[in-house]
Amino acid sequence: MNTFNIKVLALAIGFAFSAGAMAEGLSKTDYKAGKAKIAAEYKTAKASCGSMSANAKDICVAEAKGKEKVAKAELEATNKPSSKTRYDVSVAKAEADYAVAKERCDDKAGNVKDVCVKEAKAAETTAKADAKAQMKTADANATANVKSADARIVAKEKSTEARKDATADKTDAEYAVAKEKCDAAAGAAKDKCLDDAKARFNK
Repeated sequence: MNTFNIKVLALAIGFAFSAGAMAEGLSKTDYKAGKAKIAAEYKTAKASCGSMSANAKDICVAEAKGKEKVAKAELEATNKPSSKTRYDVSVAKAEADYAVAKERCDDKAGNVKDVCVKEAKAAETTAKADAKAQMKTADANATANVKSADARIVAKEKSTEARKDATADKTDAEYAVAKEKCDAAAGAAKDKCLDDAKARFNK
């Protein structure tokens, strides 16, 4: 789970800096060249998976697809800079990380595998929730900067609401992980585990 948390943190930091880094769009030539480069890199990456087998090959293919998906989103964000396209980059990264993590879970079995998948999903949910909150906050602040004091108050309320939504999504994901871990127990021990999880997450 530590690896997922590090990725989420890196994602948040990258998202924060990306707003200032992308100011202008691309020329049609550069955009077309960017798409061609992404396609070529994906083809090469996928071909390198050919010598692998079993789950190692599945992981390799997932990584290749994930990199392609992120690269496409980044190209769009560079071509049409906005809070929405930057959000799309964050979502693409979260989904790519989840796809790879889920494949890695296939090397496990039983409840250990189930927990692994839930943790991967929780990391994706957290990253997406944070990205959505950042997009809503950025949009609200942009609107407030060109409007009245009343608009700034509304923007602050929207920002607070977005953070609350993100927290709720993350709590639900963490609760799902906690419940899955309880499946490793049985009888009274499992009941206590579930009760503790409900108490911890106010369910």
